[in-house]
This record gives sequence, C-alpha cells and structure tokens, in this order.
Amino acid sequence: MIVGYARTSTVEQIAGFEAQLAELKAAGCEKVFKEQVSSVARRDELERAIDFAREGDVLIVTKLDRLARSMANLVAIMDRLRAKGAGLRVLAAGIDTTSSTGKLVINLLGSIAEWEREMMLERQREGIAKAKSDGKYRGRKPTAMAQAADVRRLREQGTAPAAIAKQLGISRASVYRCLG
Repeated sequence: MIVGYARTSTVEQIAGFEAQLAELKAAGCEKVFKEQVSSVARRDELERAIDFAREGDVLIVTKLDRLARSMANLVAIMDRLRAKGAGLRVLAAGIDTTSSTGKLVINLLGSIAEWEREMMLERQREGIAKAKSDGKYRGRKPTAMAQAADVRRLREQGTAPAAIAKQLGISRASVYRCLG
C-alpha cells in the first residue's frame, strides 16, 4: 500500500498543505496521514503513519523537511520503517529507499540538511554575539522565575505582593509562584 504523510508547521500554511495533499494523491497514495504541527512538537499523525505501515508498503512525503527534524530523527524513522519491511519515498528529491541507491542518497541529503541547519544556527549565534557586543541586543526580558530572588528579597523587606509585582513588572500570580 502507498501511504502518504503531509505536514505544515502552522494551520495558516493552507496553500502549502493543499499542495502536499495534491502531490500525494497524484503519487497514488491510498491513505494519507496529515497534520499541522511544528516539527519539534509531538507528531501523532506521523506516529500513526509509521505504525500503520506494513511489509511492502511505502511511506511517501513530498519533501524531506516535512518528515524529519534531524539526521538522527530521519535514521530512526527509516529504521522503524525498515524493521516493518516498508520503504520511504521523497517526491521532491526523487528518492526511493527501496533501492540501495535511494538509501545512500537519503542519508547524504539528510546529513547535508543537518549540516546546513547547524551552520545557520552558528551564524545566528555569531550575529547575536555581535549585536550584544554593540549594545543592540539585550535578550529576552527575564521571566518571573528568574526574578525569584528579587521577589523573596522584597517580600522579606515587607513589601506587599501587589507592590512587588508592580515594581518588577510581573503579575501577582508570578509573585506568589516565586514565593510558593
């Protein structure tokens, strides 16, 4: 059986989602599992698709980034499919892991994609460090829990919870959480 999996990160990505569904249908998918969640969130439909796959089945995705978040994640997915006797096809790249060449190519592309992401994150860290050194980046405002020591100190000085909240720019509930 040919099984499809479609995913977008947000529900706002309607055109991309519909395009994936159309491509999967055109590829002959008899059953399609679909979801609109971030790749870092729990992907229940992906789990269902892998669980559904049987010996001789092929799981099809339109692009590799719709399936895996890292090379390790890709390898784990492929291992689970292989253990069931199922294959994987990636339409955009023309990869079919039911062949030895397809297995080689998907491993190479997965490694390149992971390397590319790590390079992007490294450039991002460098940009943040430069912005910090230029005084243009202060980072995220501290959370209430990061201010817990200040909350406790002010409370020990007799400051009322409402006044602490106002002074630190946090909610009263946050003050009570820090004190609790």
